[in-house]
Amino acid sequence: MAEMQAVHLLLFGQFLAQLIMIHAKVSSIIVFGDSTVDAGNNNHVATVLRSNFQPYGRDFYGSRPTGRFCNGRIATDFISEAFGIRSIVPAYLDPNYNMVDFAKGVSFASAGTGYDNLTAAILSVIPLWKELEYFKEYQTNLKAHLGDAKASKVLSEALYLISLGTNDFLENYFALPIRSRVYSIEEYEKFLEDIARNFVKDLYNLGARKISLNGLPPMGCLPLERTENYFSGTKCVQLYNRVAKEFNLKLKHLVKKLNKELAGIQLVYSDIYYILSDVIKNPRSFGFDDGERACCATGRFEMSYLCNRYNPFTLAKDVDYGLSQNQTRSLVVSGWKRTFLRHGITGYHGAVVKVSSFVGKAPQHVTQGVEHALHHDVVS
Repeated sequence: MAEMQAVHLLLFGQFLAQLIMIHAKVSSIIVFGDSTVDAGNNNHVATVLRSNFQPYGRDFYGSRPTGRFCNGRIATDFISEAFGIRSIVPAYLDPNYNMVDFAKGVSFASAGTGYDNLTAAILSVIPLWKELEYFKEYQTNLKAHLGDAKASKVLSEALYLISLGTNDFLENYFALPIRSRVYSIEEYEKFLEDIARNFVKDLYNLGARKISLNGLPPMGCLPLERTENYFSGTKCVQLYNRVAKEFNLKLKHLVKKLNKELAGIQLVYSDIYYILSDVIKNPRSFGFDDGERACCATGRFEMSYLCNRYNPFTLAKDVDYGLSQNQTRSLVVSGWKRTFLRHGITGYHGAVVKVSSFVGKAPQHVTQGVEHALHHDVVS
């Protein structure tokens, strides 16, 4: 199931199609979220949740591990390329890039984060409110680089991608006895929905007009959740999948409401739950060999430092899967190509990706960072 964890973002074709239908012009790609869209920001914060080592990045340009939780490029890179902008979307905190690069696209995402401040505190990653602060800083720098008028045009024509939420449930609510003592699962879903609402409004007030809000995948079918469900035969955890569907429905209704409330906004909900469910059930129909296990090491629980070149299982899987993207089949080809061509999107280049899974369990103790988050909850 390796490819599943981040491949779900490769299904952003749903909102891309809608943007094409409204003849949207996209000047750059601006990204917020978690490991599914982190291009390397976690390399520059004090966290153990990193992927800046092999086998991550082995199929990236120059076989360089960049901090993407992937063997090569991630979904946002392909999206940028599909719009004819550039082949990668760099991380904002990466010192190898500057405003010349960021004017065409930038990622503020941080692996392990979520809507809830507490989620980010668990592994000491960048909380969503801080991602927004970085965006404000970026706006100031962009105006200094391009001038107010041109920068405002770039910001209004940019495509804003938001992808997070899974960690809030799997690393936070279901893993730690903190939020679950205060909220029922329905109340926690509403708590997160309110944060999502305010975040979209904040982006809108800062000039964003084209925004995609990504839904949750069938998170009960992620490799680690299957592994922990051992006594049920490593089947998908249905409770987690039910919660994902409930939360997705809330996001879908939120998108409809905000499209009516906010003049000029083009807000799209990207629902990937059912498509990915089909991939899991019928992997070979989409070019996969296995719909249950990850492609790193045993494929059951490895992430970040547990997925490394010294793990003998990782080495074995490298041989099995091969080291070339040309030898790895993916939904990028089967799904994206159909979506792009069907809706007349130009700039598509055949590419494949194989992604290592990332859904780890949070530590059992509550760190100072967690305590700080609990005392500074902000729904914004």
